[in-house]
Amino acid sequence: MFSHRNHATRAYISLGSNLGDRAGNLLLAVRGMMHAALSVTCLSSIYETEPISEFEQPPFLNMVAELGNPLPAPEQVMARLLRIEYALGRTREVKDGPRTIDLDLLLYGEVQSNTQYLVLPHPRLHERRFVLEPLAEVAPRGDQPTL
Repeated sequence: MFSHRNHATRAYISLGSNLGDRAGNLLLAVRGMMHAALSVTCLSSIYETEPISEFEQPPFLNMVAELGNPLPAPEQVMARLLRIEYALGRTREVKDGPRTIDLDLLLYGEVQSNTQYLVLPHPRLHERRFVLEPLAEVAPRGDQPTL
């Protein structure tokens, strides 16, 4: 397996929560990333947004985290994010349903992937203002990848 270690200078993770202590869930997710040996180098502001769903549910708190080197391979980053979601009580019973935490790997340097396990850049990134605004805040104009 080819290692992407140090080939990407930055990766970006979106965080969202609309169940329980939403701000606390975001904080626990950031702590979980640091505990999982992911180097969190920058955090956006927190944004409150309405859910994009056909189900009635509470509003989300959203933010974006920037990860720096050393970066594990993208698949390893995704696996760590899924473990953090599980530890924070994330369930996937209803697509686009309410959740304690949602962690999405948005971008990993210039890496492109289209596997069953991982699609990079995130396939709906350009459609989600609740991700684009905090991403623009943490990724200065010259550092933003082409979408």
